[in-house]
Amino acid sequence: MTNLANLLTNASASLGDNAAVRINGQAITYRQLHAMAAQVAGNLRAQGVQPGDRVALIIPNVPAYPVTFWGALLAGATVVPMNPLLKAGEIDYFFTDSGAKVAFVWPDFAEEATKGAANSGTLIVPVTPTGPVDGALPQGEPIMAATERDDEDTAVILYTSGTTGRPKGAELTHRNIALNAERSSTVILTMEQDDVLMGCLPLFHVFGLTVGMIAATNVGASLALIPRFDPAAAIATINAEKVSLFLGVPTMYAAILNHPDGATMDASSLRTCASGGSAMPLEVMRGFEETFGCVILEGYGLSETSPVASFNLPDRERKPGTIGVAIPGCQMRCVDTEGNEVPVGEVGEIAIRGDNVMKGYWNKPEATAEAIRDGWFYTGDVATMDSEGYFTIVDRKKDLIIRGGMNVYPREVEELLYTHPDVLEVAVVGVPDELLGEQVGAAVALRPGATATLAEIQEWSKSQIAAYKYPRVIWEVSELPKGPTGKILRREVHAPQD
Repeated sequence: MTNLANLLTNASASLGDNAAVRINGQAITYRQLHAMAAQVAGNLRAQGVQPGDRVALIIPNVPAYPVTFWGALLAGATVVPMNPLLKAGEIDYFFTDSGAKVAFVWPDFAEEATKGAANSGTLIVPVTPTGPVDGALPQGEPIMAATERDDEDTAVILYTSGTTGRPKGAELTHRNIALNAERSSTVILTMEQDDVLMGCLPLFHVFGLTVGMIAATNVGASLALIPRFDPAAAIATINAEKVSLFLGVPTMYAAILNHPDGATMDASSLRTCASGGSAMPLEVMRGFEETFGCVILEGYGLSETSPVASFNLPDRERKPGTIGVAIPGCQMRCVDTEGNEVPVGEVGEIAIRGDNVMKGYWNKPEATAEAIRDGWFYTGDVATMDSEGYFTIVDRKKDLIIRGGMNVYPREVEELLYTHPDVLEVAVVGVPDELLGEQVGAAVALRPGATATLAEIQEWSKSQIAAYKYPRVIWEVSELPKGPTGKILRREVHAPQD
């Protein structure tokens, strides 16, 4: 299997004229994509990037993303996908922690990235819609054949929030991702080379990356990109590109279903949809399927599992409301606090073992040992399993907030709010939201004599942290509930009812 980039070289060799990427009515073939990525690889090598060096991507869903992603892999580098909405302080942490030598950055995010690179010395390379700006890197000989890598070498470091501390980099190997993409394309989506996938999930997110871009490359299918999800743009793309496979989070399906343009959408090409990230409301699933004549398959996964662990598979009974059964190559079970499997139907923490489980957390052996015990990855998600092996998520053991499929870690937001001079205490919690699943909420106790209003604190936080993380719901409390040791009891914090 070796280098994951062999998926691109194979597609270029056998299906070179197939459209790899489609955007705004234009197409880039696999042969063209391979050539463009090979030049990026050669230029990275000329810059001094060696196998195993880290290369970050801060790019929206434009062709430059696959061009630089595959280019870095062809050079043998490890890719560090990053959310373009991150602010300088967050970028500094990602660059410093990963040791990224180079970062390919979309112009809109260059200012924050440049500030964020001050400590790490990461080279900021601006990109155009189709690849790096000419002259930003020294010219090198194209690297057409993928640099030799081992199956267990790290291909991608995906940063994910945990239960304590700052985000941790999940190390996904070439084998992890290649096998997960293979199963996503053949077992889950039954993808063919003439399929067109909707690429509206962000490619910096493991779902969009593995199940979308890499799975499509595995079979030579097309990825129809829109830079940022918008229901009108998604509907227009489905119409224009005859999209047959749609990957999304529940809020995307709801947005399309409820958009006025949805009534006139030609969905005749749409065959299968896959949903993950958070629970799909049954009324949204039924409404979408009845309106557009397709099937939505729900599944489950995490950054640490490449991502797919379970799915409602097309050749088995579909059970709406469940996350399906474990995919091939993966085992799942529900366990108690001692790690023992609980009886069928009883609640337990999901533990996963298989070729999709990450190598570990980058430079964090203690966190790795805590998460992976006796070969099993402990997810922190609580579920039940029925007699046929279908899992149903009950709750999250972790305090993670999932806002529209995006992970928000409360402590990170709290730590920011604590830096405001008028904030005495704060607790950040998930607030139920009909459209997004959850909103970020903050209960704030102000210092005596505080002059800032809650609205001003909220606006300040918006300028300091990624847009999806700042608290959309904020309320004042005289004090926060605490346990006997003085620890704030987040579980007892609730947003006031209207």
